[in-house]
Parts: sequence; structure tokens; C-alpha cells
Amino acid sequence: MITRRGYRWTEMYLLLLPAAFLVLGVTQLLLIRTGHQVVTQKSLPTLDALGPALGLIAAFAGAHVLLCIIAPEADQTILPIVGMLSTIGVLMALRLGPDLGAPELGTKQLLWVVIGLAFCVLTVWGTRNLRWLRLYKYTWAVIGIALVAVALVHAHNIDFNSPSRDVLGVGPGNFQPSELLKICLVVFFAGYLSENREMLAIGGKKVGRFTLPPPKQLGPLAVMLGLSLIIFVGLRELGLAMLVFGLFLAMLYVASGRFDFVVASLGLFAVGAFICYNLFSYVRDRVAIVSTAFDPGVATDKGYQIVQGLIAFGVGGVFGQGLGLGHPTFVPAISTDYVAAAIGEEFGLAGLLAILGLFLLLIYRGMRVAVLARDSFNQLLACGLTAVFALQTLVILAGNLKLMPLTGIPLPFVAYGGSSVIANFIIVGLLIRLSKADA
Repeated sequence: MITRRGYRWTEMYLLLLPAAFLVLGVTQLLLIRTGHQVVTQKSLPTLDALGPALGLIAAFAGAHVLLCIIAPEADQTILPIVGMLSTIGVLMALRLGPDLGAPELGTKQLLWVVIGLAFCVLTVWGTRNLRWLRLYKYTWAVIGIALVAVALVHAHNIDFNSPSRDVLGVGPGNFQPSELLKICLVVFFAGYLSENREMLAIGGKKVGRFTLPPPKQLGPLAVMLGLSLIIFVGLRELGLAMLVFGLFLAMLYVASGRFDFVVASLGLFAVGAFICYNLFSYVRDRVAIVSTAFDPGVATDKGYQIVQGLIAFGVGGVFGQGLGLGHPTFVPAISTDYVAAAIGEEFGLAGLLAILGLFLLLIYRGMRVAVLARDSFNQLLACGLTAVFALQTLVILAGNLKLMPLTGIPLPFVAYGGSSVIANFIIVGLLIRLSKADA
């Protein structure tokens, strides 16, 4: 039963912002597609035309009511932040779909968000006691790695000179197990590090000025990390390998407080990157594009995507062309890897900064949940889950802006993709469960 005192008023008021933004955005797109230049009572869309948008708003309202019942004292800002990011993702899919010859793109993304919300609420409900996550940490890690390995075995289009998505067929659709693996690895790292953080902090044998980590405590951690990295390197999903390694570094530092561990790990990463650079032509091409993208021969070939993306950012200027008024579909993979370029063209620098601000708010709230956690496992789990959002956002935006080689990591909640959306909502559900009333 919901009482007035236990009602999540802040969350309700904040959810009005993505609801209003969605209705205004869909209205704008409908007016542009029907050719109306002046807004009148007759040109406004009907309720039937706004049906999908109203359905998504109802889904968020339903999730809000359920959270009032099962987690009334949890953080009230995480869901509205995610709601705004998801709304932007749905709007961009609705806007880009028809121009890409896929008018169902927006409807599919909307459906994924609704399914993701259901998984979010189920996660909050199913993790009322987090003890079972901690006890079966090895099981979760093995399940995640096994799913990715099965996808690798069943892949029929592996090209050793290009990335290969780990995809499993599930009914009429596909599922990307690596999205689930990153959550499983965070649970494993949190469980293992919380049990061994004192030994890792103290260290083992001294070699000169450095104190080596105890092999007994570091061994299982290194084995699990190594298996994950080997699989992703085998798939040429180097962006996911960077994400997993970044998670490992962040959680190891939080658990041990040893910056020398981080320095040593980065040294090993540099060696691994050098080996991958020499083994895979795909990696060499990606690195070369960063410095030679504007060369005439490269800009029309391998560098075409990144050059068109930078042009889209430039055309957008400060305030953008307006939703539905740009031409972002000149950029390949605009709905997935390069959705930030579409936002930059149509919402401008102001829009990009607003989205970046939303991600920073999400990261802040997640880290606040970690700081306020009373249990070591809960603290590390919240830190790792938040790091997923931080690292994904950093890697994909840096790639879009030609600050580093482009990887196939999706921009959380904004880029099109069902597996990514569902996995991210599961993370949100875990963060909401980990949060406290004073978070």
C-alpha cells in the first residue's frame, strides 16, 4: 500500500520533464513530416498519432508506481535521468528510421525501452536481498563468459580483419551476450574484491619500492579478467575489451586504494595494445584513421564515417538545425555508433552538452550510492555499475570526436539496440536497489 509519506514525489515531478520532452519532440516530427510550417489547431497531431509516446509515458508512470510499492526509500533521481536519456534515444530512432528506410526503428526502440523498464522493476524486486548475488559470484561470471563463448562458436561471419558481433538468436530477434557479461563481471569483481580487499591493500612480496599483490588473492581475479579479454580480442570487439579492463582498474583501485596496482595494470595494457596493433589490421586501420582521416584517399574510403560525423557536428553549430531538419543520415551507422553526431547536427553543441550533463548527473548519483553504502560489496557493486556508464560514454564520444579510435560501444540509452537498453536498465535497477533514502 502506498502512503502519502512514502510516495516518491520528487521522482514523479522529475518524470514530467522527459514526458513533456517526448510529446513535444513527437509533435515536432509529425508536423515536419506532414509539411506544416505554421502550428494551428488543425495541424496538431491527434491522440492516435501520439499513442506510442503516451504509451511510453504510461510505462514510466507504471514503473514509478511499482517503485513506490517495492522500494519507496530508494533514490528518486536515477529513473528520471534515465527516462530523459531514453526519451532522446526513442526520438532519434523515430526521426532517423524513415530516412534510413526503416520506419519501424522508432517503434522498436520504444518497445525495447518498455521491456527494459520491466526488467528494471523486476531487478529491484528480485534483489531485495543482495546476498545471493554475492554468494554466487563465480557462477554469474562463468555464465556470462559461457554465453559469449557460445555466441563466438555459432558466429558464421567471422572476419579476422574486422569486428564480429557476439550475437545469439533468441526467437525472432537477437541478443548480444557481452551486454550481460559486463554486469556479471561487475558482480564477480565486487564479490571477490570485497572478500579480499584487506589482503590486496596490504600487498605481498616487496620488489624494490613496489609491493606485489599476493598471487593467491590476485590469481582468480586475473584468470577471470584474462578469459574475458581473450574472448573479446578473439571477437575483435576491442571496445568491449577496453570497457572490461577499465572496470577492473576502477574497482581494483576502489577496493585496494593502491595506485601502483593501477600503474602496473596500465603497463600490461600497453603491452597488450601493442600486440593487438601488430596482430590485427583492423586495429591498425582504426588508429591510422585518427591521424589521416582528412587525407583525400582516406576521407572517401576508410575515414568516410568519421569525416561525415565531424561534418555533422560542425553543421549543427551551437543550437543545431532543429529536430528533423538536418541531414544526419549521410553518416554511416548513424542510429547506433554515431547517434551523437545526429544529436550534434540537430540539437547543436548545446544539446550535446545537455546530454553530457545528464550522464554526469547519472554518474554522480551512482557514485553517491556507492559512497553511502554501508557494506563493502554494495559499495564496490555500485561503483562498478556506475563505471559502466562512465566508460561507455567516454569511449564512444571520444571515438565520435576523433579523439581516439572508434569502437562499437553504444551510447547508453540513446543509441539504438535492444540488448544494450535492457542491460542498462538492469544496471539501473541494481543501482536503485543499492541506494538508500538519504542518497
